[in-house]
Amino acid sequence: MALKPLDYENLNENVKKCQYAVRGELYLRASELQKEGKKIIFTNVGNPHALGQKPLTFPRQVVALCQAPFLLDDPNVGLMFPADAIARAKHYLSLASGGLGAYSDSRGIPGIRKEVADFIQRRDGYPSDPELIFFTDGASKGVQQILNAVIRNGRDGILVPVPQYPLYSATIALLGGCLVPYYLEESANWGLDISALRQSVAQARSQGITVRAMVIINPGNPTGQCLSEANLREVLNFCYQNDLVLLGDEVYQQNIYQDERPFISSKKVLMDMGPPISKELQLVSFHTVSKGYWGECGQRGGYFEMTNIPPRTVDEIYKVASIALCPNVPAQIFMGLMVNPPKPGDISYDRFISESKGILESLRRRARIMTDGFNSCRNVTCNFTEGAMYSFPQIRLPPRAIEAANKAGKVPDVFYCLKLLEATGISTVPGSGFGQKEGVFHLRTTILPAEEDMPAIMDSFKKFNDEFMAQYEDHHGYSRM
Repeated sequence: MALKPLDYENLNENVKKCQYAVRGELYLRASELQKEGKKIIFTNVGNPHALGQKPLTFPRQVVALCQAPFLLDDPNVGLMFPADAIARAKHYLSLASGGLGAYSDSRGIPGIRKEVADFIQRRDGYPSDPELIFFTDGASKGVQQILNAVIRNGRDGILVPVPQYPLYSATIALLGGCLVPYYLEESANWGLDISALRQSVAQARSQGITVRAMVIINPGNPTGQCLSEANLREVLNFCYQNDLVLLGDEVYQQNIYQDERPFISSKKVLMDMGPPISKELQLVSFHTVSKGYWGECGQRGGYFEMTNIPPRTVDEIYKVASIALCPNVPAQIFMGLMVNPPKPGDISYDRFISESKGILESLRRRARIMTDGFNSCRNVTCNFTEGAMYSFPQIRLPPRAIEAANKAGKVPDVFYCLKLLEATGISTVPGSGFGQKEGVFHLRTTILPAEEDMPAIMDSFKKFNDEFMAQYEDHHGYSRM
């Protein structure tokens, strides 16, 4: 019988090549166990509300009024909603012709893009053009749009940090491009080494690959490091010297858990460097409402800002964005609220500050609890989570564990994570899903479980890990960097 177009054997090979470990084998097994009645702690994805983080009150009030504008006509609306939420809802409805149920401009509502541009100018001290800001259904869609414009054929390469967020490897595979890895140095707190970058580019070019773009994730996912201003200058100079567009994934810019390296945007550093680089280097920066103390993952709100991108290219990106008509409108309002929150003197200000500060302070404490917990475990080492939402401990697996994994037909860290899941209900992502050096094994977990649950979770992990190591150790050495 002839194969049909959507039989597996007849699928686009790029669809079969792309992998997304965050929702891969471990997640599917965790979902099966949950259906069987086992309690699962889903730490595999940065999904704050699913792990108990409460939504911020003010933005939900504003969007609720925008979704149900008839409430604004109710004489009792002032008893249910604060006056500043009512005023802000009216403001956004005045910008959204036809309300939330109507298509917006394909780039997003102009008035809200202006609010984002004002936020960027306040943050960086340099002007931002709303016409070069595109709203997207989460930052991931923006990354996909830009990679789609950059990758022309199978010989086009994208420099991606390893370990990396698998959005990049999956999208590059789907678009038929070539991922060019540059390895972060775990012993230097996941630092970025420019000499390693040069080596990666030289090796790719020797294989006939045209390297066209470089990705940085700052703060890092899954590694949690924050890039210093000096490091960003090195990266920007490297991209300028090698004629690369820099893709700055900055979605965790609110998630900072130390004071030594505050977040600084790629655009600010670029503008500070002055001409000619500030006028010539092509940069696309990404942000979202899914992370930070907002955690509004399900709303799917994001944006990208383009710097030094030619007008004709912007027109082509706009044309492709128009195919989907527009990004979802409620998320655009969330984005406006994120970049323009309540101000001192507003009725909702004190509550907003209390809620947002409480979330960030708790995340900072959880980052420390988790790092210390991992470092207290046998054959486990973990750099401190400086930013983002994840810990990425190295697990030094005994040779017998690696042999057992090979016999089971599993990658060793997948084997370990599956055993952890079955024993404890903790659902993580194996380091192999993000990329890692040969013979080195990790797992990624979020720092998002409720703070009061964290000690019990780490005790459960430690108990499992001790038993696993006791079972497989033969005292002849371990997997090490």
